[in-house]
Amino acid sequence: MTAHTATEQDGEPDTLRPLSGIRVVDLTNVLAGPYCSYQLLLMGAEVIKVEAPGRGDLARQLGPDPDLNRTLLGASFLAQNAGKRSIEVDLKTEDGRALLDDLLGSADVLVENFRPGVMTRLGFSPESVRERHPGLVYCSISGFGQTGPMSQRPAYDQIIQGLSGMMSITGTETTAPLRVGFPICDTTGGLAAAMSISAALLQRERTGRGAYLDVSMLEASLSAMGWAVSNYLVSGTEPEPMGDQNATAAPSGTFHAADGRLNIAANRQEQFETLSTLIGRPDLVVDPRFAEREARKANRAELNGEINAALRARSAAEWEEILSAHGVPSARVLSVAEALELDQLEHRDFLTSVPFPGDDERSVRVVSSGVQFDGRSFHPPASAPTLGEHTDAFSETALSAEEGTRP
Repeated sequence: MTAHTATEQDGEPDTLRPLSGIRVVDLTNVLAGPYCSYQLLLMGAEVIKVEAPGRGDLARQLGPDPDLNRTLLGASFLAQNAGKRSIEVDLKTEDGRALLDDLLGSADVLVENFRPGVMTRLGFSPESVRERHPGLVYCSISGFGQTGPMSQRPAYDQIIQGLSGMMSITGTETTAPLRVGFPICDTTGGLAAAMSISAALLQRERTGRGAYLDVSMLEASLSAMGWAVSNYLVSGTEPEPMGDQNATAAPSGTFHAADGRLNIAANRQEQFETLSTLIGRPDLVVDPRFAEREARKANRAELNGEINAALRARSAAEWEEILSAHGVPSARVLSVAEALELDQLEHRDFLTSVPFPGDDERSVRVVSSGVQFDGRSFHPPASAPTLGEHTDAFSETALSAEEGTRP
């Protein structure tokens, strides 16, 4: 599978991107905040990453390659920061805080994920910033929100996964609780922040006023858990771990073909009937154990056994093609490496290559947002920055020379 380069993708002017002209000052570290600002960048915003001198974002030291980590260009950093600009500012000094305040005078958005209270101690409380920069959209991302009895607790993704109940329903009856295999709470918090920032910018267009956004990763994660939460709130039914099975329907889960695993979601009656015919078992439709939706759920193990026996006749790829062609949702269970080579992603222009920071002979593949805007996938226009690469461009002298400020 090939990936387009940023140059090939971004030949059109940036003014075609919906957030073109928006400047984001990014004080965040590691994932939730950087993921948020990366989504804004893909939509056209300019993102200025303000980093601590000498060390920068902790993600610069995170990733599977120790050599990259030592050069402060860890894989975790490269993945979420392509196209951003980096300046080193010591916010513990008066000069550093003055520089940040000057920068906010030309900005539309401020994103931070310090522990609640830190920004206030630095002189950048939401109230004081609003007085100086009334049109600024100020977004704080934290584990539990800025208020409440848990607000001062430190929180990483795994802490939120456990506390939200997410881990309790991941795995099987014997293996749960399990951590979801990627930082889903960080990502969910970042998406909620990016969505809210976009809404606040629209409100500013209508009213001229900025806004203060208080994003809680715990609350965003519980909101994203959908039926697992609503089934309990509405019906009093507490969700249980179901492993690779879908609690809402049967047959719906992971099955075993001749050469590997296959997901099938025959959630509707007509899909079940079609599935039964295609696997050569039309008798399953009239079997009283499986004839109706609730009966199939009650006899899930027996039904899965019958389906697995029939699926052994073909490979997972063959079944995927046959079932999908007849309207039965199905697909192989792939590794991450296999998923990234799908022709579908190439067709959708999902991946792009940017130069490795400081080395045009090398490149790094990064992802887009997964959203096409008027038929176009947006990619970062440049590589991730080296630490402090753009500090000179945003010195106090350069800032004072700018014409005008944002609303």
